[in-house]
Amino acid sequence: MKLAFSTLGVPGMPLAEVARLARTDGWEGVELRAHPEEPVHPGSPPEERAAARGEFTRAGVELFAVAGYVRVAAPGEDGPVLRELDALVRLAHDLGATYARVFPGGGTRPAPEADAVAARRLGAVAPLAADLGVRVLLETHDSHRTAADAARVLGPVGHAHIGALWDVLHTWLGGEEPAVSLPVLAPHLGYVQVKDVASARLLDPVPLGAGVLPLDACVDVLAAAGWDGWLCWEYEKRWYPRAAGFRELSAAGRQFLRALADGAQPAGPPRGGPSGGPF
Repeated sequence: MKLAFSTLGVPGMPLAEVARLARTDGWEGVELRAHPEEPVHPGSPPEERAAARGEFTRAGVELFAVAGYVRVAAPGEDGPVLRELDALVRLAHDLGATYARVFPGGGTRPAPEADAVAARRLGAVAPLAADLGVRVLLETHDSHRTAADAARVLGPVGHAHIGALWDVLHTWLGGEEPAVSLPVLAPHLGYVQVKDVASARLLDPVPLGAGVLPLDACVDVLAAAGWDGWLCWEYEKRWYPRAAGFRELSAAGRQFLRALADGAQPAGPPRGGPSGGPF
């Protein structure tokens, strides 16, 4: 498994510093938060995108994902959401990122309605994503926090460039064990976000392994399935400014994930033949 961190943990940090931190502490990749607060976002001009891509290339660190804030099940007309999706996919392409994260954002609207709206919008952006070599990933989050929720949207879309981002916190909060979540997400899975919290009521970020999330069970089921994709530590410093700084936790967090991944060996050959199955 490949290890990465999200720049949500280092809000506002210049990208040269992000790349240097990743290289120094042994991270193979970075998930870039694409928000106007950050150095690069969907409104950034071409020269800033090229400069950002160059920083990571020179550091030998893969900028593998762009975490956007499009809410594909949000109420309202399709037009504004489709324009946001278009801009996010083009940003990911310009940065050389494989993945572009989106949220459900269905709010309180009925689930069948939210599912249909999200599937329609994701289906509409799929041809552009395919043309540009980007996979748009629906995160298990907010109105669709479980794997079963996400699958209700992704199944009808049925496109290789539309998939799922497994946020382990949200499936756990939704009452799903990793052994239940993974088989449902497997046909759609892009990558996995890990984190740790003190409890279901205290969601402030804590160092990996210091909280209650079933990170070992998550990595075990991934390894048993022969999965070798990205594990990305999403440390939510931006939302919890009093939390410890990510820079101080980075090296130990990477060592913790590496130990988990190396210790969770597959029980047998990967399912699905030589290609490693649906992943």
